[in-house]
Amino acid sequence: MSQPAQTAALLVLEDGRAFAGTSYGATGETFGEAVFSTGMTGYQETLTDPSYHRQIVTQTAPHIGNTGINDEDDESQKIWVAGYVVRDPARVPSNWRATRSLDDQLKAQNVVGIAGIDTRALTRHLRERGAMRAGISTEILDPAELLTKVLEQPPMVGADLATEVTTNASYVVPAEGEKRFTVVALDLGIKSMTPKRMSERGIEVHVLPATATLEQVLAVNPDGIFMSNGPGDPETTEHPTTLLKQLLEQNRPYFGICFGNQVFGRALGLGTFKLKYGHRGINQPVLDRATGKVEITAQNHGFAVDAPLDGPVETPYGTAEVSHVSLNDNVVEGLKLTGKDGRVLAFSVQYHPEAAAGPHDSAYLFDRFVELMEGRA
Repeated sequence: MSQPAQTAALLVLEDGRAFAGTSYGATGETFGEAVFSTGMTGYQETLTDPSYHRQIVTQTAPHIGNTGINDEDDESQKIWVAGYVVRDPARVPSNWRATRSLDDQLKAQNVVGIAGIDTRALTRHLRERGAMRAGISTEILDPAELLTKVLEQPPMVGADLATEVTTNASYVVPAEGEKRFTVVALDLGIKSMTPKRMSERGIEVHVLPATATLEQVLAVNPDGIFMSNGPGDPETTEHPTTLLKQLLEQNRPYFGICFGNQVFGRALGLGTFKLKYGHRGINQPVLDRATGKVEITAQNHGFAVDAPLDGPVETPYGTAEVSHVSLNDNVVEGLKLTGKDGRVLAFSVQYHPEAAAGPHDSAYLFDRFVELMEGRA
């Protein structure tokens, strides 16, 4: 039985490297920052993670789509990636939870992708040259012509994207069982599993837009403050950074993940910088400097906090220090703020402890947040 004819597609990077393949998902044209994710599983969670907004994601795992798409594992209301790159897509999904194929889901949400290219060569190129602008097209198959359009796209540096992915209106995720605490979660691109992990611990979570004011936050009378993951350049997040400074001045317990870690760093007076190709996947090793334990973590970030690894930093709110580091490249993976009485006031990590697709080594951090709020009761 013959296979149906496939539509030709082209991927072009901003440095001129081109890859010819076939269309996967919707046909058309798309642009974004080319990055790669090393996860062997969890492609549905990756696609629906708002942190991937305006990025063309390459999966390093060669076989994608085997388990199809289900109605339970989405991390948000839609697919956020700008484009999708795979080597060998599954022709038929095979999983008891699947309700449709990945290809059909990409088409339904008009996500342009490309398949049949050497994703290992592309990943090695991005590792050596760094993440860069790219385009995928089924309409323009001339590399020089598509490159012209790629070079017209804005870079990720300087991109303020949190307000493009945040919720339009506040909502509440109720506590499971007995309510113990109330937390305000500022949505900078939050994943649905994050408030669920807090809810499981008796926390009522009020999710507020990224533009929420201090008055709106305090109106909830929260026991703690949380800031989520999200896309874009942290140097553009003036409002969340200012808001966090105001909350730290009031000695409010704080927990931040990923983008929330970068906002925390900026609120403490530290800088941020763009990584060459970032950390993306569910197999990133991180060292907890306090315990000496190594955690395998889920990550998705292209920027990092610039903080000294050799000692603490005095801030207007207390003493800050690096709590976690990456074992791949020694990048800052966590921060801790301690008061004069020796109590932890706030903390953050650069990775994803909610880890819906695994691993779950870092789930204890939600318990640590509970302990932080218990200490203020």
